[in-house]
Amino acid sequence: MEKLKTGIIGCGKVGDFHAKAFEALENSEFTAVCDNNIERARAFADRYGVKAYDDIEAMIRESGLDVVSICTPHPLHANPAVIAADCGCNVLIEKPLASSLEDCDRIIEAGDRNHVTIGTMVQRRFYRPCMRIHQAIEDGKIGRPVLGMVTMLGWRDKNYYDSDPWRGSWKGEGGGVMVNQAPHQIDLLQWYMGEVDEIYGVWKNLNHPYIEVEDTAVAVIKFKNGGVGNIVVSNSQNPALFGKVHIFGENGAGVGVQTDGGAMFVAGMSSITEAPYNDLWTVAGEENMLETWKREDTDFFNSVDSMYYYHREQIKDFVDAVQKGEKPLVDAREGRKTVEIFTGIYRATETNSVIQFPIK
Repeated sequence: MEKLKTGIIGCGKVGDFHAKAFEALENSEFTAVCDNNIERARAFADRYGVKAYDDIEAMIRESGLDVVSICTPHPLHANPAVIAADCGCNVLIEKPLASSLEDCDRIIEAGDRNHVTIGTMVQRRFYRPCMRIHQAIEDGKIGRPVLGMVTMLGWRDKNYYDSDPWRGSWKGEGGGVMVNQAPHQIDLLQWYMGEVDEIYGVWKNLNHPYIEVEDTAVAVIKFKNGGVGNIVVSNSQNPALFGKVHIFGENGAGVGVQTDGGAMFVAGMSSITEAPYNDLWTVAGEENMLETWKREDTDFFNSVDSMYYYHREQIKDFVDAVQKGEKPLVDAREGRKTVEIFTGIYRATETNSVIQFPIK
């Protein structure tokens, strides 16, 4: 199998997940890393026996990279993505795709202009319970999805926001709970329900006076398929509780997943404490499958390094897609949809009005 040369831009905590995946995949030759802090890049590169750079274009051209992952803070995704695409390199970007629609469109346009593939990391799509919901919807088991609900309640303390200088600010993080903690659940909601027609929402900072961004947001959504939904997400609930996505169909059946439970984890700092599982399933003839699925899915989840495994699964999907000239499961246009949703909530709060989609 011909190998694609792979590299990483941004040598922070989440970069290790990408490095381990690139190192393990049969069709990847992990080659180089880049960071604006060359000493950090060298320390990272030494762990994996690859080359270190502080110049993206030099890294891609000198090392002949085919695929690069971008693991920088959210507002710093666009510039390296555009540079990489202009060098003819395919780009996989950590969630969210960007912190603004303007940056999303710059990234997408660069991919189109250079005929390269650009994708976004939302590895929870690869959880077995999440895949099961999507397949049930595709198979028509609940009919048309008519009601979708996201609940993500958790807690981030001051130590979390102090752990990196970019956390908690508009300039450094690009937003709060919607941009950093809830994109996974928001992505699942739009994956299951389809395109948004309009949204109204409100964000607040309820109990984190030392940060600029929101710790809580609530929204009501109308979807283009005629369905409706809501989003309730918060970093202000202590102790941490859960993340859930529930979808109800026109035939009355409901399907749902608890994607996160027990405690909110931090990539590279803590582990996932509870396995994801389907917590709602009223599909006719399958009502009694919940316990079986939960046991099987939990056993599998606990049999792998869950912090790494699902990153590897999506990175594998992306590298395979590039090699075959196919579309990955989550390309840049898919990633933009989540950014459009949280942008809609920010604008609805600013204008106290319903925001129509597509957002201009």
